[in-house]
Amino acid sequence: MTAMKSMARQLFAVLALAFAGSQAAYAAIPIQQWNLANGAKVWLVESHGIPMVDVQLDFDAGGRRDPVGKAGLASITARMTSKGIAAADAPALDENQLSEAWADLGGSFGGGAGGDRMSFTMRSLTYPDLLPQAAQLAARQLGEPSFPEPIWLRERERISASIREANTRPATIAGKAFAAAVYGAHPYGFDTTEASLSQIGVADMREFYRRGVQACRAKVSVVGDVTRAQAETLVSTLLAKLPQRAGGACEPLPSVPDVEALTAERVQAIPFQSAQAHVLIGQPGYKRNDPDFFPLTVGNYILGGGGFVSRLTTEVREKRGLSYSVYSYFSPGLHAGAFTVGMQTRPDQTAQAVKVSREVLERFVKEGPTEAELKAAKDNLVGGFALRIDSNRKLLDNVANIAWNNLPLDYLDTWTKQVERVTLADIKAAFARKLQPERMVVVTVGATDAAPAH
Repeated sequence: MTAMKSMARQLFAVLALAFAGSQAAYAAIPIQQWNLANGAKVWLVESHGIPMVDVQLDFDAGGRRDPVGKAGLASITARMTSKGIAAADAPALDENQLSEAWADLGGSFGGGAGGDRMSFTMRSLTYPDLLPQAAQLAARQLGEPSFPEPIWLRERERISASIREANTRPATIAGKAFAAAVYGAHPYGFDTTEASLSQIGVADMREFYRRGVQACRAKVSVVGDVTRAQAETLVSTLLAKLPQRAGGACEPLPSVPDVEALTAERVQAIPFQSAQAHVLIGQPGYKRNDPDFFPLTVGNYILGGGGFVSRLTTEVREKRGLSYSVYSYFSPGLHAGAFTVGMQTRPDQTAQAVKVSREVLERFVKEGPTEAELKAAKDNLVGGFALRIDSNRKLLDNVANIAWNNLPLDYLDTWTKQVERVTLADIKAAFARKLQPERMVVVTVGATDAAPAH
């Protein structure tokens, strides 16, 4: 066992480095898609250069399904699946034994949850003496988590301490205030607190997991050295210990209301003693399935997503020296994720930095970009596309994005064409539809001057 463990660890390390440094050139990325009899949906990209496979399993069990008063339940539930496996057809494993078992196989498996989905990822070598064992172990971790109460009590204290420490930082204070103002009562704005943690027990985790993590709800993305037949066997094994529904049909989950649009400006200045004031400006943006996705992506690159070549950087940093870094981004999801402009600035020049940023945003929404800005943005986005898929891990992220958002199978093949197709009129119209500069949330933490209303 020791020799096998050493060999697996060394092999895994070598191959992981090879993956990280590889830059495969894809003329096209053929994605295969099919459904299993248990209702699970599978997306596969075969990549036979290195004997390794990466898998991601996504379920509609993210933070948007946290109950009121129990914010953090989805994230905690996902993390607790690595804390032990219950005894069933094989002996129970505690968290240390589970970690050692994965080390012996030179593989990994773990879970987490974001706002929309609970995700589990597995990486394993595809050698016939290792992959079946890894799949069986992952199936147990996915289907038979023990949710040990003593471990949860320990974790709750650790997370509570982390929350207390984070709440001493201006960035955390700003982020929480911004999310609350942008999202209102929507679960996207829920804040995990010591109070919400105290309301969560292992019974809540088990029930949340039972309802959300079922084979019929799974969207599974696979990238690596497996054929379709091997991928089907692998996915079937991974899901075998989850609840199965007759005919593969899941009962619908309750609907989640959409994020409400802002009806008025909201300005919040929070006192705080710090060397830099933290500023966040924004409002609800758009859903990921919005047809304006590409115009908004290209437009935001010009506005504030392109780093030192963005308009916000030119006006706020280069011309006026108000901030070292200023940025903007959209975070679309199943609901309208926030549009955000963010920066840090000297406390006594916060009002000026906010004023300039809002003027830049207002002018951009009203007038759109220039032809030169559009060409530069397209050149950068198209030229950098290869870096989005230069490893199996990145490719898996992209395939999972296609799977989760029901995007076309040729999405990656046509991505650069979609970018090149965007016009000045497209960007101007899309920003006018999505943003209302007069109805923005403005949160400042640590300002020593007044951040004026617009």
